[in-house]
Amino acid sequence: MDIILVPGFWLDASSWEEVTPALDAAGHRTHPLTLPGMESVDASRAGIGLHDHINAVVATLDALEGKVVLVGHSGGGAIIHGALDARPNRVERAIYVDSGPLGEGGVINDELPADGDDVPLPPWEGFEDADLVDLDEMLREAFRARAIPQPKGVASGQQHLSDERRYDVPATIIACEFPSAMLKEWIDAGHPFVAELARMRDVEYVDLPTGHWPQFTKPTELGQAILSAVERRR
Repeated sequence: MDIILVPGFWLDASSWEEVTPALDAAGHRTHPLTLPGMESVDASRAGIGLHDHINAVVATLDALEGKVVLVGHSGGGAIIHGALDARPNRVERAIYVDSGPLGEGGVINDELPADGDDVPLPPWEGFEDADLVDLDEMLREAFRARAIPQPKGVASGQQHLSDERRYDVPATIIACEFPSAMLKEWIDAGHPFVAELARMRDVEYVDLPTGHWPQFTKPTELGQAILSAVERRR
């Protein structure tokens, strides 16, 4: 199975390097992506919007044969959901890593401080304690050293969806920062944060308790969780 892995904010394809070995060893073909504007700290991010990142995922999907699995971490969950909407008949499963599907008109996060076209990685004080669970000082230093500013237009761009067949594609939520029980409570309460998720017809929940960056804090466990989801059939 071809597996496209989309990183969250401030990260490139290399952020998946400790997650992919389990998938590769099982015979799957992994395609971790570096999205437009994320090639380097010095890359231009001018004019890059959410649709550009979605289109980059769709282009990768279109270059492959047969069905694929989409994996998106954090803001990457919104991006793979846009790609799922664009190619619902080509996606075997969508896996959202500490993230979820972003609905029509939603934005990933337009409250992050920007510097021109860039959204730099904020100071750690700008995150909730739950984000930083298991992210020790060494991991924080390594993360900050590799961090690339996110294009402002991706953080603030509106999601636009048009194909309701996306709701029929099986989905897996790998819940890290918030337990799956809490997500289900929000769905039952009609919370707008999970409105799009509530419309998905075939969703499984996997709990992987840690902070917001399991690819750094629990990469082996994340690789196994993704592998189990990939190899699960309808």
